Formats: sequence, structure tokens, C-alpha cells
Amino acid sequence: MTQKKALIGMSGGVDSSVAAFLTKEAGFDCIGATMRLYAPEEEDLSESKCCSLDDVEDARSVARNLGIPFYAFNFKEDFAQKVMDKFVRCYEAGLTPNPCIDCNRHLKFDRLLRRAMELGCGYVVTGHYARIRQDGITGRYLLLKAADLGKDQSYFLATLTQDQLAHSYFPLGELTKEEARQIALAQGFVNAAKRDSQDICFVPDGDYMTFLEAFRGKKYPEGDFLDQSGKIVGRHRGAVAYTLGQRKGLGLAMGAPVYVCGKDMENNTVTVGPNEALYSCELMADQVNWILFPSLDAPMKVYAKARSRQTEQPATVYPEADGRMRVVFDEPQRAITPGQTVVLYQGEIVVGSGRILSAK
Repeated sequence: MTQKKALIGMSGGVDSSVAAFLTKEAGFDCIGATMRLYAPEEEDLSESKCCSLDDVEDARSVARNLGIPFYAFNFKEDFAQKVMDKFVRCYEAGLTPNPCIDCNRHLKFDRLLRRAMELGCGYVVTGHYARIRQDGITGRYLLLKAADLGKDQSYFLATLTQDQLAHSYFPLGELTKEEARQIALAQGFVNAAKRDSQDICFVPDGDYMTFLEAFRGKKYPEGDFLDQSGKIVGRHRGAVAYTLGQRKGLGLAMGAPVYVCGKDMENNTVTVGPNEALYSCELMADQVNWILFPSLDAPMKVYAKARSRQTEQPATVYPEADGRMRVVFDEPQRAITPGQTVVLYQGEIVVGSGRILSAK
């Protein structure tokens, strides 16, 4: 297997197309590939939704432009099992999952990487805005933020293992989005002006409840809204439909704004309360993935993000039993949500990540 051969994950978007161009320019023997993960309804195939037939054709067009072979791999079964089914199970368990992280973990950097190895490729290349560097002393592969902090996607890649990082290449890590788009325009790519997809591909309208019921083929039972004293204050359409910190769509008139503060999935109740009830000082996480070092043996000062759009917050991480970790923030944080991923940083370097189990 040659280390100068790369499989480019081409979504049909601008970023992965430019990543393919830059990888070829860097001297790699390139193969382009689109993963067919999810098939939207034919009448709903618009350019704003990923995984459409148009996306495949856009990726194929760019590969033809670059003069590289192109394949479309059918990974729909893997995606349904590893991402969509997990998404549903998490909501049913009262958690709020992050399917984009699961897609990176199980599809782009596992299933696609294995296919790359079968084709004799040493790397999987994607259009993510992040950087990889090997530590000259420890030999470990480090994950770093992108040079363009406004586009940084290191949060979504923080579950990658050492082996996955060693065989991944992110050519856009040093570029801005505008620079990437200018490259696409200069190369005459058909998708140079294409908008970025902002939605979860299998929930393009953001209506999780409708997707959950269609996936399970059932209607979730209604239940009670409770205030913090346990008093019934209204009816909801099923506890799976709500997430911590939610205010919109509750349909409650209580004289002051209220938010989802807790859920009891066994009893199908949703507790609401004031905004101040949403703040927590610490969280517990499992499924811990250390990147900077093999394991944590003592408390460590870090900056932590408990959700993708949160500004990093100063905190201390403590090693716990069974490989778990406890993160204690310097200041209380709003709506730390079980099921989401907490990512730890030191400067531009990702220290590690874990799945949030609980907060207090």
C-alpha cells in the first residue's frame, strides 16, 4: 500500500471538491468517492439537501474535471444502523444525540477508511476545516483547530482515534472558506457557488418528532408537563419531542418564560422551569477518547465545549473510574445536555472528548 494514494470523500459540495483538487496538487494519486448514505424522497431532491442524486452528479463532474477515477459507494445500511437507528434510540432514552459526529466516527473515518485500504490508499481525505499534526516527541497524532476559527470543525472530529488520524488528511485546514470557494471558481467546478448544507440530511426540515414516528412506524403517547414542584401544568405530545433548554413549541402560558429542565422517559413527563434552573457546574462523560495522550492520570486545566456552538469555557477535567471523566467548569453553564459531546481543548489542540452522561 502506498502512502501517496488517497481516497477523497466527495459530498458534491465545494469544500470536498477543493480538498480533492488540493490533494492532487500535493502529488497524491487520487480516487474520488461519494458515500450514498441516505435517499431522500425523489420529489424532495433540492440542492439545499445533501445525499441527493444531484450531489452525486456534482461530485462526479468535479472528479471528471480533475481527471481522477470516481466511485459511488452504497453505505445506506451502515448509515441506517450506526447513525439513524442510534439517533432514534438516543431520543427514546431521553438523550440528545449528535448524528454528524456519529457519521464521522462510523462512516467517513471507519467504513470509508476501510474501503480506502482495500483500494490501496493510505489516506482518506475530506473537506473538513481542521488540522492534523504528529507530535515529534510522543509520536501521537494531534487534532488542531482550523486556521479559520469561524469555520473550525475540530469539535465534530474529536472522537477520531490515533489510527484514524494517522490515515486522514484535511487540506482545507489552513484555508478560509472564501479562499476555498475562490479555488473552486478558478477551477470551473460546477458547484463553485453551491450553498453549504446546514441540516441533518435525514431530518432536513428540523422536525425530529415526525422523523422519529416515521422511523419507528408509531405514534408516541402524549404526557404531562410538570413544574419544578411536580404539579401538572399542561400536556405534551411525547417526551421524545423535547430537549433540554427548549423554550419554543411548548404551548404553555405560565405568566413567565419557561424552559425544558428535565425529562422522565419512564413516566413520559417533561419538567419545565425558569432559565436559571438550567445551569450546572459540572458534567460526567463516558466514551472518552483522549487524543493528546493515551490516558489522563491527574486533574488538568482545559477549555471545554459542551455543544458545538458554545464558546469554550475554562474548566478542570478529572479522571474517574471505568474510564469516565468529570468536567468541572469555573462558572455555571447553561443547558448541559446528556447525549451531546463535550470536547476539551488546550489552545488550538484538542485534548479529548466524551459523551455527556449527566450534569449537576
